[in-house]
Amino acid sequence: MDRDKILLTPGPLTTTLRTKLAMLKDWGSWDADFNAVTASVRHSLLQIIHGAESHVVVPLQGSGTFSVEAAVATLVPHSGHVLVLDNGAYCKRAARLTRMMGRWVSSLRVDEAQPVDPQALEEFLQDDPSVTHVVLVHCETGAGVLNPLQAVADVCERFGVGLIVDAMSSFAALEIDARHTRFDALVAASGKCLEGVPGIGFVFIRKEVLAACEGRSQSLSMDLYDQYLYMEKTGQWRFTPPTHVVVALAEAIAQFVEEGGQAARLARYTGNCQALLAGMQALGFKPFLEPAVQAPIIVTFLAPDVPGYNFQDFYAAVRARGFLLYPGKLTQIETFRVGCIGAIGENEINQAVRAIALALQDLKA
Repeated sequence: MDRDKILLTPGPLTTTLRTKLAMLKDWGSWDADFNAVTASVRHSLLQIIHGAESHVVVPLQGSGTFSVEAAVATLVPHSGHVLVLDNGAYCKRAARLTRMMGRWVSSLRVDEAQPVDPQALEEFLQDDPSVTHVVLVHCETGAGVLNPLQAVADVCERFGVGLIVDAMSSFAALEIDARHTRFDALVAASGKCLEGVPGIGFVFIRKEVLAACEGRSQSLSMDLYDQYLYMEKTGQWRFTPPTHVVVALAEAIAQFVEEGGQAARLARYTGNCQALLAGMQALGFKPFLEPAVQAPIIVTFLAPDVPGYNFQDFYAAVRARGFLLYPGKLTQIETFRVGCIGAIGENEINQAVRAIALALQDLKA
């Protein structure tokens, strides 16, 4: 096969040739031309959430999890109490990293096949006024559940509690409007629904809470307050940036705008998801989630009822036909996941379903 394998994962994603070509030039990290690219990217990111009046955006080197950890460390005081709304693996990761930073953590758990419950959050906050911050994973890609961001934000606002949103797999695809949804921080990354390449995360921080963040982080390199001040003062990154990743993101954002922005990207991903579900169900695969809570980002399927099935053999058979799947993240049952995002459309999804059908025949042989 003479093309790159299609990545049916929640990131890294399949990217366009234009995005790949953007990385063929070398850039000086302190050069004025590169500083202009950084400024353009920051401006464009704020436009996507309509956040220029209410928030700043701080990019950070590393994977998205780096930025989640940086957001918690920068925004939550050492005496703070973080409540993690937990319905999956990435929620548990957020609780773990918060605990490792010495912050007080509680978890409000629900089944991983269900969205988090704003009413249960309200009752928890009524019972425990010590909570200072809530962490919500907008799209929990452990199973693919879409969590109710607006309803959770409304509860946090009524109780005067800070909200930190992990929007890693939803930003730029699902609607997030800072003019109507109150959050203290929202975290996303370059290699997700913007369809850039992995290597930087970015954190939107509400201007009203920014000043109080000074000196909170116990990390030099992951202090978002210092990163913000330095960028505002110099236009530069504090430490060596992933220059090629930043320029690729600028190119990916240009294509995002050309496509029609968030609404158009959501429409494409929704079409991908619908085509995937229809094709897989025609093959006899059963989705793990009910349609009402399924986000059009990644779909979890129950393992096929085939004697001797194991994911590694199934994965290898699909991979040989040009598509990379994702293992299941659930603990209690055997599953695998198929992503709907990236620079792909329904044609690639239909090809992937065909590859899965052939792989299934291999297993049955």
